[in-house]
Amino acid sequence: TLLILQSYLAADVQLVRQYTELPKVECYPRQLNQAILNILLNAIEALNSWTGPAKAIAVETEFVGQVEPGRSLVRITISDNGPGIPATVQAQIFDPFFTTKPLGEGTGLGLSTVLGIIKNHQGFVQVSSEVGQGSQFKVYLPAISDSQ
Repeated sequence: TLLILQSYLAADVQLVRQYTELPKVECYPRQLNQAILNILLNAIEALNSWTGPAKAIAVETEFVGQVEPGRSLVRITISDNGPGIPATVQAQIFDPFFTTKPLGEGTGLGLSTVLGIIKNHQGFVQVSSEVGQGSQFKVYLPAISDSQ
């Protein structure tokens, strides 16, 4: 996914990767790649159109561990230090057809698709953002336990 998006990154946007060893996750790889691609594309578009200094996108993976009996999670965190998402907009970003783009640009389906895919994988998404400080998307997915 990152290779596909490399050509969309402006020259002044740094991509930071911090991967850790993860257990297996039962998933549909193409769907999961689509979800990650949509989140990354939003971050790239936000940073490419922003005039802030030292632009960066970070992609991190982490094994969260057991959150309840028989359920362990992995987390993929995608964060940027861009313009951020206003609170009024955050409440709507996963709504189908919601977009902040001008009429005729974009469909507003990117983050709605993300939510659907992650829910289909029995996972969930957390978003935090502060205007002028950037945004962070945390995607949680169930790990396959050794007993399965």
